[in-house]
Amino acid sequence: MAKKDLYGLCPYVTSQKILSGKWSIYLLYLLQEGPVRFNELQRKMPEDITHTTLSRQLKSLEEEGLIIRREYSQIPPRVEYSLSEIGLKFESVLEALGNWGSDYIEFVKHKNHTMEKDGEAI
Repeated sequence: MAKKDLYGLCPYVTSQKILSGKWSIYLLYLLQEGPVRFNELQRKMPEDITHTTLSRQLKSLEEEGLIIRREYSQIPPRVEYSLSEIGLKFESVLEALGNWGSDYIEFVKHKNHTMEKDGEAI
């Protein structure tokens, strides 16, 4: 029996496939404040990211309809990225993920502190 492709049917599978890129959630977070230029996005990344990798990730989010790429006809060329209408709806999810992430960081700190107190190696 073949496995069923749940993309487009199950909201969790659909969300996971759309947001599967390593940096997709963080890029959506950075774009919450409004339009951002490519080089500025690259500078704001928490790790070094190549031009190609960032470009590929942005293109994927654009193809999925979560972001809008706007190119200005000027010299030097200027490109800005912003959230689309459906991308803006992700802001409440980002807030919830941020809250959960903060709680998880505290959980890990507490767990590691407890393990250190008990003399276990971390």
